Amino acid sequence: MYFAALLARTEDGWQASEPDLDDVETLADLSDLARAAGEEDETVLVFIEQEDAWFGVIRLDGEDDPRIYVSDAAAAARSSYGEILLTDEVLGRDPEDLDDLVDLDGTEDGEDNDDEDAVAGPSEDHVPVGPLGETGLLADLGMSTKELLALSGDGALTGEALGEIADALGCADVLEAVR
Repeated sequence: MYFAALLARTEDGWQASEPDLDDVETLADLSDLARAAGEEDETVLVFIEQEDAWFGVIRLDGEDDPRIYVSDAAAAARSSYGEILLTDEVLGRDPEDLDDLVDLDGTEDGEDNDDEDAVAGPSEDHVPVGPLGETGLLADLGMSTKELLALSGDGALTGEALGEIADALGCADVLEAVR
C-alpha cells in the first residue's frame, strides 16, 4: 500500500493534496501532476511512501528538472512507483553507455545469443541498497542532508519519516490533513 501527497509552497504557506496516481506511469507524468498542483514558479514536493519499506521525495521548482531522493533504492526498485523514480540519472547510469554494452538482440558485442527468450535490460543487481539521489534537495527548506539521511539508514525508517520531513519544513499540519 502506498501513501502519496503533493505539497505546494505558496505565498500563504504550504498546501497539501492527495494525488491520484492511477494514471502515472513515468516520471514525466508524475512531474506534470505535481506542477498542476502549484503555481507557475512555486516549489512542489511529492512524497511517496510504501508500507514503511521506502520513501521518496521529488522536488519540482517551476520548469526545472525534478530532483529526486529515495530512502532505499533496492526496495524502491521492487515497486512500480519506485521504478518511476529510479531514473538512469539517479542511478548514475548513462543511457548511451548501456546502448554500447548491449546490442538490440540483448547480447554483448561479439557474443552469440543462445537463448532466444532472453530479454535485455538491467537487473535488480544494478540498484544499490540504501539511500540514493539528491540528499540536499530539502536543505534550503529546513531539512539538512544529515537529517534526511538519518531517516533512511539502517532500519531507521519508522513510518514517520515523511511526517518528520514535513515537520522540519514547517508543513506537518497540512500533511497530516491529507493522511
